[in-house]
Amino acid sequence: MAKKTTATAKEKKIFVLDTSVILHDHNAINNFHEHDVAIPITVLEELDQFKKGNDSLNFEAREFIRFLDKLSADHSLQEWIPLGNQEGGRFHVEMNESATIDAQKVFGERKADHRILNGAMYLREAYPDRKVIMVTKDVNLRLKAKALDLAAEDYRYGKVKTTDGFYTGKTVVTGISSDIIDRFYQDGYCLPEDVGLVDAVPNHYYILRNGKDSVMACYNAFEGRLEKVEKRLAYGIKPRNAEQAFALHAVMSENIRLVTLQGVAGTGKTLLALAGALEQRRYYKQLYLARPIVPLSNKDIGYLPGDIKSKLNPYMEPLWDNLKFIQNQFNEGDKDYQKINELVQQEKLTITPLAYIRGRSFSGICFIVDEAQNLTPHEVKTIITRAGEGTKIIFTGDINQIDTPYLDAQSNGLSYLIERLKGQSLFAHITLEKGERSDLANLANELL
Repeated sequence: MAKKTTATAKEKKIFVLDTSVILHDHNAINNFHEHDVAIPITVLEELDQFKKGNDSLNFEAREFIRFLDKLSADHSLQEWIPLGNQEGGRFHVEMNESATIDAQKVFGERKADHRILNGAMYLREAYPDRKVIMVTKDVNLRLKAKALDLAAEDYRYGKVKTTDGFYTGKTVVTGISSDIIDRFYQDGYCLPEDVGLVDAVPNHYYILRNGKDSVMACYNAFEGRLEKVEKRLAYGIKPRNAEQAFALHAVMSENIRLVTLQGVAGTGKTLLALAGALEQRRYYKQLYLARPIVPLSNKDIGYLPGDIKSKLNPYMEPLWDNLKFIQNQFNEGDKDYQKINELVQQEKLTITPLAYIRGRSFSGICFIVDEAQNLTPHEVKTIITRAGEGTKIIFTGDINQIDTPYLDAQSNGLSYLIERLKGQSLFAHITLEKGERSDLANLANELL
């Protein structure tokens, strides 16, 4: 998308949006500044199929349709209608699909994507003095557009610039004097300037080293000091490395209300989040566990037999596996073992689908969202805005393992959240790097 500049009529571009962009962000039409936006009529036809249901896609479709209806109250959709922004952007619905090159003939199939391409190519011919750009989250559609010599790009609003040098939440500081490290172990804290930190980041974690001696610390912005981080036991789970200790500290800290844990499979993200939440359960009325449902083979869960609980169980098994692992740290007769069964039976610990949280308000809840890399930025925002007083939200995921076709490492909700909230006093993030599941799992992560 173009930068925010003043453009002449000749410089103004025409961006053609496909259905995937609108289902990703219903407000996308307003994010092209002074440029014009065209919506092929086929997109409206496709949105009509998504307007019913409780999923995020259904919400996005309904919101966009309502927006168009409101904006076009006194206009025909075939006009260029002002979007109402100060930069002079306009939009209209493109009805014509009769371009010189017919995408349906080129690709040998009559389908919605090819009709959308025809609409974009008609605009290119109708406005030869302006650049027409296809905007889509669908990689294959972008490639088809380029094959037809039509400019195409991803929808980049809210997209992280790069994952190289991505915020990890931790820093190793070497050359710390032995006196400072001794003081840390004696007092439990020191001032940032004592270790040469000028602009300490709130809730950022540090490993302070002097040769073989080291201490783990976290910057407490409320107190203005670095505080020692202990390797604490959480419901039978003990951290095996510094990053896991930091993750548990963030999960169990009362001052931190939003936590993100990122890392490859086997680093313990979900396990640590769940163990820390169970250890802190007395502070919450309920513990909610959720993960986005990404059906296999693009089949909706409706094709599965049974009630909603039966349909969801196959997708929620990883959460139950982690819960069982924590439970098995104790003998069946132990109070802590029985307590987990009791929490589940009394629905104090609940596994819930994300599709049904819109419109709800959660007070005094610890909410763990697993596989958050499969959420859009808008879905992440929707979840966080549900938080009432005393609620803590923990997102876990791997930004390099995405199961949805229209997201990538830069555009998913977890990356967006980490990039936008780093440095906030209520937020903490840790990237877990070392796999602790097993030597076999580590071997697969490294070599396969």
